[in-house]
Amino acid sequence: MKLAFRKIGEGTKNLIVCHGIFGSSDNWLTVSKLFSPNYTVWLLDMRNHGKSPHSPEHTYTAMASDIKEFIADHNLEGTVLLGHSMGGKAVMEFALHHEALISQLVVVDIAPRFYGKHHDSILAGLAAINLTTLVHRQEAEAVLSQYVKETDTRQFLLKNLYRKEDGGFGWRINLPILTAAIENIGESLPENAVINLPTLFIRGELSYYIRDTDLPLIKNIFPHYQLVTISNAGHWVQAEQPKAFAEALNTFIG
Repeated sequence: MKLAFRKIGEGTKNLIVCHGIFGSSDNWLTVSKLFSPNYTVWLLDMRNHGKSPHSPEHTYTAMASDIKEFIADHNLEGTVLLGHSMGGKAVMEFALHHEALISQLVVVDIAPRFYGKHHDSILAGLAAINLTTLVHRQEAEAVLSQYVKETDTRQFLLKNLYRKEDGGFGWRINLPILTAAIENIGESLPENAVINLPTLFIRGELSYYIRDTDLPLIKNIFPHYQLVTISNAGHWVQAEQPKAFAEALNTFIG
């Protein structure tokens, strides 16, 4: 699949960024400006997200294949690969099968373990928004607030809502397919997996996605890993503490 993307900078080192579920390349535009001027940053829209094509298949195998195709199309072998949440699982899956194509791996606030389904309220809230009768974005906000209490999370989700040429609203995300695939989003890497790349795990201090109890598993799969914990940050660590996040990334990549 040919993924939509944004390109930031003209540095000598290439950095590919893969966002999380319900996100897009837009979510990374601001923080990417804090990355080293030595980088060229490629912000991907993952399949079924942003401006990338929709597909009935939404698996980590498919996402890893998309990344491989993107690297080949743009001649980016030896690049640094970064992924957040769902994107973190996608880059781990890629590295498991194509380790030789990248030089370093950065995994943001996700571990290689299994996660149970936990986006039910978000999916229910998005499904409750009737696009055929929707007139104003504020109406969507009001409906979603009944399911998602956090204002910043609602704003993040509603970035996927856009005006179509006929004046109506549409979703940039492939909501039916993401709903059907949601149980697979939390799947784990094989326990016997080994990825020998230098790997940086970044977690938010206030997030529960990477726990101390996950560290032995991370060590087994990623024997050359480092861990940075960003203070006063939750799951969206790059948005909540962008300067500290960029500093950790720049220090690791060099």
